[in-house]
Amino acid sequence: MENCKFVSGTGGTTEIGYTNKNDQQCHGTLKVKGTDHLQYVYRMECLRCGYVYGANGSDVHERRCPECQDGAPGIRYWRAEAGARRSWPEPEGPLLG
Repeated sequence: MENCKFVSGTGGTTEIGYTNKNDQQCHGTLKVKGTDHLQYVYRMECLRCGYVYGANGSDVHERRCPECQDGAPGIRYWRAEAGARRSWPEPEGPLLG
């Protein structure tokens, strides 16, 4: 699979490990285009409840958890490979183990 490694963005708030004031941690991007102009989607994890979701890079610094902080819904941060069959659950929600 191509692009299956998370990488940091170019700004400080999109570096892997950055945690904002709302305890939302950035896990990097797979270079999937976001919904905001010229943005990539970043995988985020709430350090309070473990919920995992996607957010535009421009929003990482102020994001709140969609699950426990009444934040905006997450966006898809992964891309299915052409012709691939998906037999696993969508990777959004609490991180397990």
